[in-house]
Order: sequence, then structure tokens, then C-alpha cells
Amino acid sequence: MPRTQDFDTAEVIGKIRNLFWDKGFEATSIPDIERVTGLNRSSLYNAFTNKRGLFDAAVEDYLDRVVRPRLRILTDEPSHPDDAVRYYRSLADALTEPHDDCPGRGCLVLNSATGFAAHDDTQRAVVDAYRHELSTALTHALRAVDQDMPAAVLEHRARLLTSLSVSALVLSRVNRDEAVAVVNTAIAQLEEWRR
Repeated sequence: MPRTQDFDTAEVIGKIRNLFWDKGFEATSIPDIERVTGLNRSSLYNAFTNKRGLFDAAVEDYLDRVVRPRLRILTDEPSHPDDAVRYYRSLADALTEPHDDCPGRGCLVLNSATGFAAHDDTQRAVVDAYRHELSTALTHALRAVDQDMPAAVLEHRARLLTSLSVSALVLSRVNRDEAVAVVNTAIAQLEEWRR
């Protein structure tokens, strides 16, 4: 007879997400996860199969609850020429005054890029999909700035802004001031392009 689950999955995933976000995949142990969730290994493995299943659930939660709501500024219709600037200002605010969805942890997905994704094809694909989603959202916002922008210019600018976003999020774990300076560079570049 299968065991019934006696915990709130969303609550457990949120706790696991924050643990992985703080410590990373490799440095997080199953005893750490048991301690944070109050669940034993067999309950966790019954629901998520293994440590990797726990991490994958945490990443999906992170994308759905943290990343995509922030990207909506760039993708919601109707679009406005200031959408990209608004996105970067909200990112600077999050980096300056950390709170639950960005407490000096950087980006859960990008943090893995500097760790185990280098030797894990599945996680490498998750990182690249995140980069693509960010670039697509920025491309959409840039199109609102200039509907007639040549495709090559649009692609170049989106790649530059994506790179600045990635840099800021990676740097925010070790040097918040420099991360905010990188975000401010993106804002300055956007304002220059609007002239």
C-alpha cells in the first residue's frame, strides 16, 4: 500500500529552494534538507525520488515564483518604451534591499552555472533555457523602444543587456555594490539608446 503524503508540498519546496539558493546543490546535504523541512529522508525521497529531484523541484519553484514574475515587466502587453528600464530599476532595488525573493543569494539558476552545471548536461540546459527566456523578454521590451530597429541591432542589444543581467546576478553574491553598478550601467545604456 503506497504511503500518503502528510506535508504541504509547496511549503517544503519553498524551504528546500531557499536552502539550495543559499548553499548550492553540491554543498547542500540530505541532513541539511531534513533539518530545514522537518521531514525524514524516506518522506523526501518518496515525494521527490532523490536529492536531484528535490533540486529540480526547487528550480521550477524559483522560476515560477521569482524569475517569471520579475520578467513580466518586460513581457506584459501593452508594452511600453520604459519597460526595460523599469525591469533594471526593480532588479537594482532587489539587490540593494534584499528581501525574501533576492536576499543576497544571486540567482539560483545562475549560481549552478558556476558549479555543477559545468559537468551536468541537464542543468546546463536549464541554465541556457533561463538565459534564453531572459533574452527573449529583453528583446520584447527593446522592440517597444523602437519598432523599426533592425534585427541585427535588436539581437546585439538584447545580448548585451542579457550579459549585464547575468553579470549582476552572479556578482551579487560576492559584491552587491558592483552588482548594482552593473545594473545601473544597463539603465544608462538603455537611456542612451532612447535618445
